[in-house]
This record gives sequence, structure tokens and C-alpha cells, in this order.
Amino acid sequence: MARRVALLGSINVGGNRVAMADLRASFERAGFAGVSTVAASGNVIFDADRTSGGEAIIAALLQNDFGIDTFAAVRSRDELEDALAENPFAEKGEDKLVHTMFLDGQPSADAFERLKADHEDRGPEKLAPGTKALHIDYVDGVGSSKLTKQFIEKRLGCRGTARNVTSIRRIMEKMEK
Repeated sequence: MARRVALLGSINVGGNRVAMADLRASFERAGFAGVSTVAASGNVIFDADRTSGGEAIIAALLQNDFGIDTFAAVRSRDELEDALAENPFAEKGEDKLVHTMFLDGQPSADAFERLKADHEDRGPEKLAPGTKALHIDYVDGVGSSKLTKQFIEKRLGCRGTARNVTSIRRIMEKMEK
């Protein structure tokens, strides 16, 4: 079995409060093994006996158990490492300000260009495409940014959930155990 992480969107933000103990119990009831969580923002590590289809199962689980319509990006440790390696801002920007938005599909080059063009005069953020990901340096902070999840998803035509470099590294460390 391989270790995977489900990066869940909309957990413990916007009124979608879920205790991590409840989230772990939900995964275990659904038959996932080796379940643990990292931080309180919807990062669930588990053992998987297959490499595809987990996103839909986990999204349905969260809808059924908690009434949350969300997206789950399921990735391996190697995929997290690859995302950091391809992020051009990871070594240059501040770890807490540099994010990777993990997407449910690969946006087209045209969609990425549309996002860049539509965002051009909205703020100082830097953007770079990735493999089923968007890399973002929020430069002045996420809280004051006009580059919102909804703005990005609408232009890319993909759902996503973002994690900063610090969180990604923490998740990777926990996946080694």
C-alpha cells in the first residue's frame, strides 16, 4: 500500500468546521487505513491500495458525513515533492506566502493566460503553471489579495485547494513516518 494525502478544500474556513478527530474517524469508517491528519486545515494522510478514484470517494464522504461540498486533491509524497520542485517561487519567496494550488485537472495554456491577463492589474502576485497545479507567490499576503480561489477556479475551469510551502513540507515529513 502507498501513502497518500487528501488535501481537502474548504475545511475549517467559511463556516465548514470539522474536528480532526471526527475527520479521521470518518475516513476510518470508510475503510481507509493508517489515517492521520496534519494541522486543522484538512490534510488527511492514509494508506491507499490504488492510485486513482480516491478524490470522488473522499468528496462524497465529506458530503455525506459533514454536509460539505468540497474538493479533494489526492497526492503521493513524490507528487508533493515534484510540486515543490516545479514551483519557481519556492526557493525565492517566503514559505508562508508561496503556495501551490492543487487542481482537479490540468488547465489549458489558454486558461492560464486568461487568468494572468485578468489578474494583471489586480495585485502584485506572481503566477506560474504546474502539473495539475498553479503556483502562486502572494508577495504581500493572502488575506489582502484579490487573487481569490473563486477568481482562479472560474478562469482555469478547475477546482483547487492551496497549501503554502511550509504546510507542504510538514505534510511530506509526516508522510515519511
